[in-house]
Amino acid sequence: MSGHRCNVIELRRYALHPRMRDALIDLFERELVEPQEEEGLYILGTFRDLDDADSFVWLRGFEDMASRARGLAAFYGGPVWRAHRDAANATMVDSDDVLLLRPARPDSVPRVDPGRRPPRDSEDGGPRGVVVATTYQLADADPDGFSELFAQELEPALRSAGVEVAGCFRTEASENDFPALPVRAGDNVFVWLARFADVGAHRRSMRALEASPAWRTALRDRIAGSPHVARLAPTRRSLLTG
Repeated sequence: MSGHRCNVIELRRYALHPRMRDALIDLFERELVEPQEEEGLYILGTFRDLDDADSFVWLRGFEDMASRARGLAAFYGGPVWRAHRDAANATMVDSDDVLLLRPARPDSVPRVDPGRRPPRDSEDGGPRGVVVATTYQLADADPDGFSELFAQELEPALRSAGVEVAGCFRTEASENDFPALPVRAGDNVFVWLARFADVGAHRRSMRALEASPAWRTALRDRIAGSPHVARLAPTRRSLLTG
């Protein structure tokens, strides 16, 4: 398989000022994708949150923690970010809601081929499906055990409901070695991504899933609180689509 392997992933959620999301996405896709990838910061997906008009969500991947630190220092200390940071930051209320993750299993290691990305001047703005990111706060300190539970009990129920799992990730326990960009500390999470043709397909799959006895019982006592479910519409240049 071709592409850059991403063994460390950031799930980034930005709270924006009202009606500023499209301005940030336009700036991001026009000016900030290729310069990051030149430094080894690979843009896996960029999304509008369908349930929050003032939220921009994106996934960024790195080969490992060492390349993350080098790449972030190079990009955020370089001329491109210096030229555009004021405009980007002016759209944001908060940019610190960031989960630092790693693949929960080998088949979830993303591979990024920037050559597959629609070009900057592409006018293709048609439907690109829906990506749903579900985040569980784990109730115990055994992420390996939860990963096994997901594979053996939850994923078969998902398949029966017509859900295509696009990736599974868990907390990366390494210390954040680029403190200028904070990440959420103390979280112990499991995140899975799924693709759907549209919101109707997601709704039908969720109804089927809620009727599954295995699904209703498998999570009992294994997660803390309710899952966070984000329904995400891929932007024009997102590599990850529905």
